[in-house]
Amino acid sequence: MEFSVVWDNLPKLLQGAQLTLEITLLSLMIGLVIAVPVALMRRSKNPLLWMPAYGYILYFRGTPLLIQLFLIYYGSGQFRPELSDLGLWGLFREAYFCGVLALTLNTGAYTAEIFRGAIQAVPAGDVEAAKACGMGRILIFRRIILPKAIRLAWPMYGNEVVFLMQATSLVSVITLLDLTGIAGRIISKTFAVYEIYIMTALLYLAITYAIVFLFKRIEKRLNRHLA
Repeated sequence: MEFSVVWDNLPKLLQGAQLTLEITLLSLMIGLVIAVPVALMRRSKNPLLWMPAYGYILYFRGTPLLIQLFLIYYGSGQFRPELSDLGLWGLFREAYFCGVLALTLNTGAYTAEIFRGAIQAVPAGDVEAAKACGMGRILIFRRIILPKAIRLAWPMYGNEVVFLMQATSLVSVITLLDLTGIAGRIISKTFAVYEIYIMTALLYLAITYAIVFLFKRIEKRLNRHLA
């Protein structure tokens, strides 16, 4: 094994890891903005609210992320006239936008379901006690339901963040040079498959444990009153 190849190409791999983190963070932030209202819509008894939310969650949780990525990146070309009329073709022709959009919609669906379950898991007694104190619905949600739901959902959300970070490796198939994409390009030139992929796996492992460590620290802080 020639690990000198790894050392020579390490800056390129780190550059790819930077893009991986960038896509992950951007998808997470936008996905979280989508997930909270979708989770609330999913819990509504109004069919006009819960049915669209249910359909969105069902589709993006029930189909492979790779298919979703292909539909957005390659499939949008079939609607070029319509997208051009809306002024959106300039976005959908870019692999970066399509990759972030696919990951955002995917993680938004999973995160919405995580938060829906966490909201339902809030003890009914806590809500009844808040009502007995004279709190309104909005205040109860803000002061009682939401904080407790976040604490309940946090471990599962941490897993979703790790899965999303690892799923970013799929964007390499639409020409984005993330960590996996850079590794594939280096291998095509050096044929050092074993060495490069071992280093790529170690970089993914380092990012994963950094995320786990961060979420554990935040989880301890959220539950410090239980210590």
